[in-house]
Amino acid sequence: MSSPRIQGWCPGALQPMLAEDGWVVRIRPPLGRLTQAQARGIAALASRFAQDTVEITGRANLQLRGITDVDYPVLLPGLQALGLVDADIRAESRRNLLLAPFWQADDGTTELANALALALNAPQAPNLPAKFGFALDCGDTPVLRTSSADIRIERCDSGFLVYADGSTTGALAQVGDVVALAMALARWFIDAGGIATPRKRMASLVASQPLPHRFTATPVPAAAQHQPPLGRVPQGYLAALELGQLPATTLAALAELAHLRLTPWRSVLLEGVEAIPALPDLITRADDPRLRIHACTGAPGCGQAAGATRPLARALAAFLPVGQTLHVSGCTKGCAHPAPTLTVVATTTGYNLIHHGNAASPADLVGLTPAALATQLQERAHATPL
Repeated sequence: MSSPRIQGWCPGALQPMLAEDGWVVRIRPPLGRLTQAQARGIAALASRFAQDTVEITGRANLQLRGITDVDYPVLLPGLQALGLVDADIRAESRRNLLLAPFWQADDGTTELANALALALNAPQAPNLPAKFGFALDCGDTPVLRTSSADIRIERCDSGFLVYADGSTTGALAQVGDVVALAMALARWFIDAGGIATPRKRMASLVASQPLPHRFTATPVPAAAQHQPPLGRVPQGYLAALELGQLPATTLAALAELAHLRLTPWRSVLLEGVEAIPALPDLITRADDPRLRIHACTGAPGCGQAAGATRPLARALAAFLPVGQTLHVSGCTKGCAHPAPTLTVVATTTGYNLIHHGNAASPADLVGLTPAALATQLQERAHATPL
């Protein structure tokens, strides 16, 4: 099997990506937030010009698929009218900001996000790789440490800590100095040869190059792994989505209730809402097995996928041992879940099973059918095979 092609960039609204099922457009809402009018508008545009299910990505963006050559020139002005498109491709590609969805108006998140977006689009800003991102984690405890980012900004007792992904130390700063420090770290990434690392990501560079002294002064505090809550939270109501997929009709229904915040955990936060109506596409129970499956687009939507992924992940969810997560990948890139777990990879001769690893790890069993996979999972759960 040939190696999968790594694109090296993510689609946007101004720079869509062509897939087997049409153009892919990614919307990066400012502050990770959709007003009710914006959510209502996206639902209408998706129903008319794209597949009727939109996707929430691991970077808390919203993605539309299946757009034709004819419909894209009509879709784009609709998104622009909603205030969801940057001024140009340069600004769009550089605004890779992930915000902890539990931000409060006075915790520095909005101030830092706006200032960082301006700094990244300034003429003197470093020319960072397209997937290079920043995480703003300004709550009392960090919640984004398992989410993809290259430069992390967290609140701490003395102000804010700015540090490189993969590092155990960082630099302390007050709110007025955070953006300057983050940009200095981004420039160091370029100057130290980060562009030449295999994945062009900060963690790869940190593993081989010493950081500037100012970013070695303060240890990164230990923190328990965040478990995204469901239901009532201080900011409103959090509901999850199976595989991050949100039908346009459900998005339209949610738009009638409140403003929405997108999360990197395949969920939406409805601001100021204490309860939500029963909608079949929403997951509101922490023990729902659908929360423990991950899958990329797969075939036929992705030309690099050797087989279907999402239908298989749904079918296997019921056989998962308690507490076990499952990643079904269409190829060895493992776009949907790069971390090691129970992993299934589609190949031209069937599905490979990896007991604990990512999609590129050596397979423990090869060429399995979906039925054989189900049996394997049942045996792992000490259940009686059907």
